[in-house]
Amino acid sequence: MPIGRGGVPEGEPRPVVLRWDGSDDIERAVHELARRVPARLADLARLAYNYRWCWSPEATALFTSLDPHRWQACGENPIRLLQEVSPATLDHAAQDPATVSRLQTVADELASYLARRPAGEQMPASSPIAFFCSEYGIHRSLPVYSGGLGVLAGDILKEASDQAIPLVAVGLLYRQGYGRQHVDHTGWQREYWVDTDPERLPAVLVTHAGLPITITVDLAGRPVQAQIWRVDVGRVPLYLLDSDVPENHPVDRWITSRLYVNEHRMRLSQYSLLGIGGLRALRAMGIEPSVLHLNEGHAALAPLELARDAARAGVPFDVALEVARSRTLFTTHTPVAAGNETYGPGEVLEVLRDFFADDPQRYLQLGRIRPDDHSEPLGITVLALRLSSRANGVSRRHGEVAREMWAELGVDIGHVTNGVHIPTWMAPPMRALLDRYLGNDWLSRTADPATWEPVDSIPDHELWAVRQELRRRLIDAVRLRVVNDRLSRGEAAHLADRAAQVFRADVMVVGLARRLATYKRTALIVRDRHRLMPLLGGEHPIQLLVAGKAHPADDGGKRLGQEIMEVQAGPDATGRLVFLSDYDMGLAANMVGGADVWLNVPRPPLEASGTSGMKAAMNGGLNLSVLDGWWAEGFNGENGWGIESVGADDTEQDIHDADALYSLLEHEVIPLFHERDEQGVPRGWVRRMKASLRSVGPQFSATRMLHDYVERYESVRRAVEGTRL
Repeated sequence: MPIGRGGVPEGEPRPVVLRWDGSDDIERAVHELARRVPARLADLARLAYNYRWCWSPEATALFTSLDPHRWQACGENPIRLLQEVSPATLDHAAQDPATVSRLQTVADELASYLARRPAGEQMPASSPIAFFCSEYGIHRSLPVYSGGLGVLAGDILKEASDQAIPLVAVGLLYRQGYGRQHVDHTGWQREYWVDTDPERLPAVLVTHAGLPITITVDLAGRPVQAQIWRVDVGRVPLYLLDSDVPENHPVDRWITSRLYVNEHRMRLSQYSLLGIGGLRALRAMGIEPSVLHLNEGHAALAPLELARDAARAGVPFDVALEVARSRTLFTTHTPVAAGNETYGPGEVLEVLRDFFADDPQRYLQLGRIRPDDHSEPLGITVLALRLSSRANGVSRRHGEVAREMWAELGVDIGHVTNGVHIPTWMAPPMRALLDRYLGNDWLSRTADPATWEPVDSIPDHELWAVRQELRRRLIDAVRLRVVNDRLSRGEAAHLADRAAQVFRADVMVVGLARRLATYKRTALIVRDRHRLMPLLGGEHPIQLLVAGKAHPADDGGKRLGQEIMEVQAGPDATGRLVFLSDYDMGLAANMVGGADVWLNVPRPPLEASGTSGMKAAMNGGLNLSVLDGWWAEGFNGENGWGIESVGADDTEQDIHDADALYSLLEHEVIPLFHERDEQGVPRGWVRRMKASLRSVGPQFSATRMLHDYVERYESVRRAVEGTRL
């Protein structure tokens, strides 16, 4: 009988070492799925149950090659693919020596990746960092994210895995995720939700002795149970709590239904389950974290649960609270009021009456700027700041703004500027090019500026060829998306076909994809149609691609999208402006990969960081952005273009910034793009591309970001070494 890795006969179950953390459940699920495929393809099951595949171009290509149509139809979900692909297709793949060889290579790489020892001194794996966030953007096939906060959280998990940082993550399993977007014939956003079956995800239910491990949190006077799902993100386990269990009241089963529900009691219940229930879930699985990292304030009750648990065991509450605070790190992500939620005392006590029963006012005071003002609502950001020993914004400028916002609290707020996970967001053609010139191990050294110096040695025509290839791929995707969007709105087939053919792979692409919120000013680019239309239809036209979703309750954000759609459908439209509906991580990867210019025009100082421009830069795109958020520290005068926003009020600011935007496009961006030499290469443009890669690459990689966070984790751990609650 053939022997597989680990000395286990192929086709036989691997010995399972029972643990309560779900790792044994992963093993059982892998074995069960492996039985559905030919023996020579059994390793596909192990790949499918670890999202490491989604930042491995070879693994992604392998799944795609099995059945490209089915791969897209199942949303690039490898579990569904292996469940749905025909037996004949799998048998054919099993008989193909090239496929079997590729699988062996990818499976060996995963085994090596998971087994390798971390470089340098690391924190003890027995006491991991517990990372709490309300959403996670790991991949489009796991729809538990909304936008930038979740995608950033996903990048942190992936980079923590790459660096072998001992970290576990906690979130909620939303059965319907975030609202999907349909744009009707009037340009208005309509939302709809799609049920997710977790048993068809790369997720397993965490069990002990054959039964699901559950935790209970008393909410609104009722005990609410939650089971725990585990998703492996490389080395990092992501635990998602799920209240949709038969034991719960029907209302409580709905708690983990949708991300960012608008109803206050339900949202506060979500945050309570995340913070209180999340910590209880870790302890139920035998995981005792050394540090709590609250990624935004939604999980602010986690350190309070840590303190209350110790107080119930006899530790004086003030002592317990101080130790819990000393073990907690908090990242705040926005200065916008809507992102710093507050809840009236009555709302809080309705949901948390049992949790706060012993002394309600003591707990409410922790979430107030002025603790003794009983009319002041509880702010989740205030609560998180009060319950953490380290706090940071997500860019240098945001750190300054946050210190001003919360000065009355007297807390110290620093900054850790966001970065992006390069293996996830750099398109394979660009990655292959840099592999040749930066060295095969360059992805482990992205935070070192010296790693990027060889970019200058890349021949201009090779770098330009990659940009052209990425633009072509984006245009192919846009043509398909345009046809689908128009036909879904009931437009005639010939009009949809004509609209798709307008887009060309040799014409500059300008991308703008943001959450549709009023402060993002997504519609600023269409403010002056008399200046916009010549840009879209002149001698050297541009193609303007816009995407983004508004929160279902945000009519102002929906109006931004409608303004763009009105220009797109106007009588003087050229067809080269398009709003692409239902923005998700898949469309985002295409856009940041293929756009020549990336726009970002938020109203300062409300952009905390932003990361889409970083992703575009990693693919050779150039940023044209207001100097706010990350671009305020990233722009150096040679790696893109910056707009210094000025104006006495919002109207004046909009007029000034729109004029600056049009002027830069008219007089600098478009002319530079079309200044070609006899080989057809825009040498000046390529120089800026290289300057962008050299500067943005090391400064805004997730590698650098995690290095910064590890310093904070270590300082927290050392400060409380030997203390446990």
